Amino acid sequence: MPSLLVVNSSPNLEHSHTRALVDQYVTAWQSKHPTGTVVYRDVGINPPPHIDGPTIGAYYTPEGDRTPEAQAAIALSDELVGELLAADEVVIGAPMHNFSVTSGLKAWIDHICRVGVTFRYTSNGPEGLLGDTKAVLISARGGNYSAGSPAHAFNHQDTYLRTVMGFVGITDVAVINAEGVARGEEGLAQAREAIAKLAA
Repeated sequence: MPSLLVVNSSPNLEHSHTRALVDQYVTAWQSKHPTGTVVYRDVGINPPPHIDGPTIGAYYTPEGDRTPEAQAAIALSDELVGELLAADEVVIGAPMHNFSVTSGLKAWIDHICRVGVTFRYTSNGPEGLLGDTKAVLISARGGNYSAGSPAHAFNHQDTYLRTVMGFVGITDVAVINAEGVARGEEGLAQAREAIAKLAA
């Protein structure tokens, strides 16, 4: 049974273009996989806490050696990692905030990048462990940051998210951006069309 993890990161619950585009993709995915499972994680409305010293310490402590305090410190990270490991596909709704991702999404990333769990170190450098997972990255942006635009150099969002996905082994990545939504509907229409094609 296929499974989809939906990670929304917009703090705007009612008027988010990114959330609407993610909903479109999820609806199409469910039509294609009527017996599939969809798991929702909203890091925009309920952001994970920033990782702290005890959490980092627990990351690098063997499971059998963790104290009750360390187990408590790592519990949410374990839950978030478990959702990702169980998914065949993850769709991430990531509006651009100040040229990159929201703080809630960054915190989620810090919790799921786990040595020995989602990646490992080898003699050839880091190696991701989620090679069978697919990812779809969906974003709406007030300005136009597409390739060839004057603001393209300020787009640290796509490159960052692609890097993170590759770091944990996810190389099958589709990126759909609604550009220039502050100036009209054209970018949204193009994104909707791209989602329809991708999900067909």
